[in-house]
Amino acid sequence: MPVVSTRSSLARQWEILQQLPTKPPGMTTAALRQRLEDAGHKCTKRTIERDLLLLEQLFPLHCNSKGTPYGWHWMEGKSLNVPGLSLSEALSLSLLEDSLEALLPRAILNELTPRFNQAQDKLQALAENTPAARLPQRVAHLSASTVLQPPQIDPDIAATVLQALVEGQQLQCSYRSASKRSLQDLVLNPLAMVQRGQTRYLLATGTRFVDVRMYALHRLQSAEALPTAVPNDTPFDLATYLAEEQMQFGVRGKIALRAWVKDQLAHLLLETPMSDDMQLTPSPQGEGFLLSATVSDSWELKWWLLAHAGQMVVTAPASLREDLAQRLNLACEQYRDRPPGTEDP
Repeated sequence: MPVVSTRSSLARQWEILQQLPTKPPGMTTAALRQRLEDAGHKCTKRTIERDLLLLEQLFPLHCNSKGTPYGWHWMEGKSLNVPGLSLSEALSLSLLEDSLEALLPRAILNELTPRFNQAQDKLQALAENTPAARLPQRVAHLSASTVLQPPQIDPDIAATVLQALVEGQQLQCSYRSASKRSLQDLVLNPLAMVQRGQTRYLLATGTRFVDVRMYALHRLQSAEALPTAVPNDTPFDLATYLAEEQMQFGVRGKIALRAWVKDQLAHLLLETPMSDDMQLTPSPQGEGFLLSATVSDSWELKWWLLAHAGQMVVTAPASLREDLAQRLNLACEQYRDRPPGTEDP
């Protein structure tokens, strides 16, 4: 009897083949129905029975009729060795595909491409009858908004750097620093790679220095993996490095921030605190709140404080207050006079 199979039924039948055990007593249709529902296939027991009878004609399956209820399994020495994907695995691969591109070597990404495609095919096959399969169309993750576009990274250089990191090889490169504007020829010992906001950094030591330094990948003008291995005489732990806030630009210490903030900003900070010990108390003058928080003394902190300068006044530490005041005064002076070469609109 001819059978018209939709993508949904093909996906369900494939899942049945994945779930069947390789030895008796086998799996009952009731147990198989539960497994299929867990994998995103809603169907009746009768549908599974029809699927099994069809698949029995195409694959070496056996129905164990010695006991009741009957159990289905693969014949001795037979199985389905082609790896499949569960619904949860397909969802995970679909949602992670874009994020993994910046963190995995090109060779590994090429190996994963068939799995990414398989995940998309799986979700498309289940989308009609399984709401969870439509999840990638309804969720998204956006990076923090910024007026700046991400820097362009040479894909070949990025692939070379990542491969050297994986293989533990030294890296010969030409690097253009942000401040000096000149090219430096370096031999680096790659230790880790970190995506920080829109910028991807290589953490490395060098043949001329032993401290760990950060190199923005978009400033690498060339990169070549050397046959020499990275020396293992300098222990490095990425989790510890990050926990110690070594990637913070600035003094890299903690300060006790004190400030007066307006009501609107105070409400925002109640939703997204600056620190675990942050406190907001009503101002004795009856307007605004007094803020106290232990925070990292970083450039990011100063940028945030300057961005909210109209909503708050820093009172301590004195050095931070003075630095912010100088920057704001300079900005006011620059805005009083029209820059050369500009005209009124």
